[in-house]
Amino acid sequence: MMQSRLLLEKLVAFETVSRASNLNLIEFIRGYLDELGVASQLVYNDSGSKANLWATIGPADRGGIVLSGHTDVVPVDGQAWAFPPFKLTEHDGKLYGRGSADMKGFLACMLAAVPTFLATPLRTPIHLAFSYDEEVGCLGVRSLLEYIKEQAHTPVACIVGEPTELKPILGHKGKLAMRCHVHGAACHSAYAPDGVNAIEYASHLIVKLTEMGAELRDKQLDYRFDPPFTTLQTGTISGGNALNIVPTDCCFDWEIRTLPSADGEQICSELKQYACQELEPQMRAVKADTGIHFEHLQAYPGLLLDQSAPLAKFIALLANSSDFSTVAFGTEGGLFHQVGIPAVICGPGSMAQGHKPDEFIAIEQLHRCDAMMRRLARFATSEEILK
Repeated sequence: MMQSRLLLEKLVAFETVSRASNLNLIEFIRGYLDELGVASQLVYNDSGSKANLWATIGPADRGGIVLSGHTDVVPVDGQAWAFPPFKLTEHDGKLYGRGSADMKGFLACMLAAVPTFLATPLRTPIHLAFSYDEEVGCLGVRSLLEYIKEQAHTPVACIVGEPTELKPILGHKGKLAMRCHVHGAACHSAYAPDGVNAIEYASHLIVKLTEMGAELRDKQLDYRFDPPFTTLQTGTISGGNALNIVPTDCCFDWEIRTLPSADGEQICSELKQYACQELEPQMRAVKADTGIHFEHLQAYPGLLLDQSAPLAKFIALLANSSDFSTVAFGTEGGLFHQVGIPAVICGPGSMAQGHKPDEFIAIEQLHRCDAMMRRLARFATSEEILK
């Protein structure tokens, strides 16, 4: 049985949902690398309950290629699975289990390739990066990037192995997720004008968001993305206590999915300005201690690599395809790119199976990813890998 499949079986067995620790999985990876003679560095979160792992194979006196993947998976709560989610099950050429596609399949192929990397006279180092809390806002990799920036030699490129069916992906949108708190003033609904209705003022903001979203459809178009414009949407809303009470509070969550060239904070500032200049004066004319407060929930930058870039040409060779595309979902690739490490997205499996019950990866995809790792080892025998 192939090594990547055996490793995937072990990785899936660790229930690394984002709300839980990933340390058992990280210690397994660290032990595996240690047995092969590869040293690794852990970068913990503030509480010490989670960690990133960083390891380098090959010469340490130059920048190298990063293979990057996250260790956390989304929950299975409320999902009806035909197969046990945390036990890898093979059926009809597919391997079922939570994280098999997103993205422990790539992690397994990374680890399975380590003996090949060690047996190859690498002149360009290969770095292995394992992060935590990607699924809740690409959080953990940020401290790992701080660690990487402190090293003497910055990596020259990063391959993030999110599931793309091993198609080379050069871009994705960015995201800014926000929460808006509207604090009004309660009174009996029979005297509604004496109060400040938090739900009604929240509705003004939501309508404004809808209008802003409609304007963005015409402002900037990039047909490499689907949809080809920046989008705004309200996802959740809560407020009020009873029909006969003017509601004191209302809260709603909203997000911006930006084209890589767009500025989510600038779009957000337009809504804040509307709240400050138009709505709050009306509210405070009735009750002084009312107002609107915005809270950042999560954010990550978009990614877009030019097709003529050296890394684009290199990933085409690795993936045996120059059919470049973009994806709708976000990745840690934008954060690598933001700190000066060009990134592409290319990994086994399909996001069509990600986050769903009975998530799976085709065995054929693992075979192809293993082959891609062998090609990477061969290319890394040269120092001119991206020139």
